[in-house]
Amino acid sequence: MKTISTFNRTWAKVVLTALIRYGVKHFCIAPGSRSTPLTLEALRLKAQGLAECHSHFDERGLGFFALGLAQSTHDPVAIIVTSGTAVANLFPAVIEASLTHQKLIVLSADRPPELIGCGANQAIDQQRIFGNYPVAQLNLPKPSKDFSANWLIATLGQACGEQTEKGGVLHFNAPFAEPLYEADEAAIDTDSWLNPIQRWLNQPQMKWIDRQPTQKDVLMHENWDYWRTKRGVVVVGKLPLEQGMGLKMWAETLGWCLISDVQSGIDASLPYADVWLSNKTVEQRLLQADIVIQFGSQIVSKRVNQFLEAFKGEFWLVEQSQDYLNPYAHPQTRFVAKAHHFTRVHPPLRQKPWLLEPLALSQFCASFIEQQVGANLNEASLAHHIEHILPANGNLFLGNSLFVRLVDALCKLPEGYPVYTNRGASGIDGLIATLAGVAKGSGVPTVGIIGDISALHDLNSMALLRQISQPTLLFVINNNGGAIFDMLPVEPKVKDKFYRLSHNLEFSQIATMFGIEYLRPYTWADLGTKLKQAYIRKGVTIVEIKVNDHEGSTLYKSLLEQISRASID
Repeated sequence: MKTISTFNRTWAKVVLTALIRYGVKHFCIAPGSRSTPLTLEALRLKAQGLAECHSHFDERGLGFFALGLAQSTHDPVAIIVTSGTAVANLFPAVIEASLTHQKLIVLSADRPPELIGCGANQAIDQQRIFGNYPVAQLNLPKPSKDFSANWLIATLGQACGEQTEKGGVLHFNAPFAEPLYEADEAAIDTDSWLNPIQRWLNQPQMKWIDRQPTQKDVLMHENWDYWRTKRGVVVVGKLPLEQGMGLKMWAETLGWCLISDVQSGIDASLPYADVWLSNKTVEQRLLQADIVIQFGSQIVSKRVNQFLEAFKGEFWLVEQSQDYLNPYAHPQTRFVAKAHHFTRVHPPLRQKPWLLEPLALSQFCASFIEQQVGANLNEASLAHHIEHILPANGNLFLGNSLFVRLVDALCKLPEGYPVYTNRGASGIDGLIATLAGVAKGSGVPTVGIIGDISALHDLNSMALLRQISQPTLLFVINNNGGAIFDMLPVEPKVKDKFYRLSHNLEFSQIATMFGIEYLRPYTWADLGTKLKQAYIRKGVTIVEIKVNDHEGSTLYKSLLEQISRASID
């Protein structure tokens, strides 16, 4: 029987070594028995200095932690879980990674086929459990010398090649028969089954299948000389920082209006677009554009999305993924390209700005918003002055719901400041875990800002914050429920009980439970003093901003209403 446990480990060694060769540097491991061969081999790789290993007791949080690592390192990240519902708990993170093309590799241990569908404990049907979200999924056989090591490496390599090309998620379901323990450690590396792959094992730089990237040159549109003389609008959604370089100057040279999302990394030339686009007069003048070119996707602003829906002219979309991105079913010209590659082959023609009203209203909004948010420390003023709390050379992670909308609408971020979000599915699950992964992967000071319901939804992941060793701040905006739902035209009593879910909870005792530093500032001066202390400290600080239940949403609605009525003549 020891022969079985030893060969389980040998099989797992080949699987994990194959993943290392394709760029995996991090293994995120959930506790479990059936996954023991994978877990112990991952720890052997760690001992050899080939990988880092992380653990967490909650698979859902672990999946989002891996997602954050993938976002900040740009490397594929592997997740090891045991069989049963442990696998199902990864589904939200798999969905998010699939929609945002982050490279996660799920290694789910499984019961062998003879124990599926017969009432055996912790045995569920795990094949294709994530539906069509993975770019490739393999149901491996239970370890057997009937399958050559060459076949195992080549099969895994083909799937990894798909991920290299497309991004997204891989799912490898790996059954293991018992016994799982007490393997002969000395025999793992000497099994004759490994003989045909010894050269591969001995040459760390060797890939079994070395796919060369497909060369896809961006060609200039045949009518660019015509369109660059027209009236244009450039809309920029979420972009990798390197792709946004030069995009602002490109648009301004053309004399076109540039609307940029908070996730774009671009210093907005027309900030507060979500607010000033509520003015229908300005929106109608902007809709007179001949052409709109959108770079990236996942746009936060409701008003910007409404503008894109209403626009009926020439529409071009530039995005590096091959996803179908056409929520309004527009006729469009689609460029599968990186933004800076597109602009390089579409040189601008210098022109004067064709529309000045958005600039005037944007400049008015700057002082108007400042006046409206006032000097008190609340969620609107925190969003407007967010640059005051950011560390130099750090990261910003924004959760979903109301606050990300306030930041997008009310702030002007520094040029090129890294902003991380989970805007693929825009869920509130796993936000603390993703923040922890971003901080761990980047190794630089990080600020995360989420809502109170989001924090309550992911409380287990507070444990992950204890693994962070650099100054990291988690702001929890406590407006006593889901304030985003205040924007909905629902009867107040129904809204509070079934939408907002007011909870009357605070987070000081939660910080104590997890052994994390806690601050609750009451004024901007108080916050400034305490932030200096927090940035000196190595580790995580929870900063709870307790605000009136409806203050942020009420101010947001008031701003939109007042600007919508503003005269621009």
